[in-house]
Amino acid sequence: MDFIKGEILYIDKPLNWTSFRLVKVVRGKLREKLKLKKLKVGHAGTLDPLATGVMVICTGRMTKQIERLQAGVKEYTATIKLGATTPSFDLETEIDAEYPTEHITEEMVQEALKEFVGEIWQIPPNFSACKVNGKRAYDLARKDVEFELKPKLLVIDSIALEKFDLPYITVSVVCSKGTYIRALARDIGKSLQSGGHLTSLVRTRVGDATLEKCLKVEELDDFFDKNI
Repeated sequence: MDFIKGEILYIDKPLNWTSFRLVKVVRGKLREKLKLKKLKVGHAGTLDPLATGVMVICTGRMTKQIERLQAGVKEYTATIKLGATTPSFDLETEIDAEYPTEHITEEMVQEALKEFVGEIWQIPPNFSACKVNGKRAYDLARKDVEFELKPKLLVIDSIALEKFDLPYITVSVVCSKGTYIRALARDIGKSLQSGGHLTSLVRTRVGDATLEKCLKVEELDDFFDKNI
């Protein structure tokens, strides 16, 4: 493999790692093994630290393909806790409000999910990388600065209920670039006259890259040794 000319790698991002950290680790290992001072390495599609799963990493000249690769359809498995919300819509922040769940049935969830298939407008989370007057929204949110993010048009190809175990539900989602599954958790909770936040997220596919094709971080050294 020619990592200088350019390669595309599929890696399973570990829990609590930022996407930047994974890129930094891959770049560091390749620079060391190739004895280079510089090497271009980038990723196609950010994953939150509390999410795991498929990260597409590009090296060398293949970094020019990042925009094309980012546009690929993405698939996720998400676990949502109903009856409670958090400011970040996931476990990064503490629960700030609780709501009833006794009225929620599996049939209600199935019906609610239908509302989110097709073109939808979604307001991104305040704890996101969206920019507000040149600043990252999550930086402003952590400083308790008040601001509003504009809704974005996106496409959800399909959403299916995989498990119903109140107060938790697990759904599989196939969607376009730019979809915030945390925001979807918030909106599903609202649709059920309750609340909701994400407790687990796995990205299982980006375009043709599936979780089964991914390398684990602990496999990288051996993989590079065999392919350099």
